Amino acid sequence: MSDLPPCPQCQSVFAYEDRDMLVCPECGHEWNPAGDSADEVAVVKDANGNDLFEGDNATLIKDLKVKGSSSVLKIGTKVKINRIVEGDHNIDCRVEKVGEMMLKSEFVKKANA
Repeated sequence: MSDLPPCPQCQSVFAYEDRDMLVCPECGHEWNPAGDSADEVAVVKDANGNDLFEGDNATLIKDLKVKGSSSVLKIGTKVKINRIVEGDHNIDCRVEKVGEMMLKSEFVKKANA
């Protein structure tokens, strides 16, 4: 049996190493074992000031042009947040009927369901 620590999110014992990170195959959480165990997750807020987290559902609050394409994402389009990342476009998400893309949190609002 491995001597790797359990996942800090779901406590799964099936974590594995991927370069210098540890990965949980059950919840998908990645963490650096050399880093602090009290590692803060980046706080990202939607257009209404609600905190957004990985796994949340959200909707677009305005029409957005897709860069490099002639398509437009319409207001009310549903998105599923996969990851919160650093940078200008801080939400890595799956957009309904379009696919994976990165969005700015100021253009989405948290959905109830």
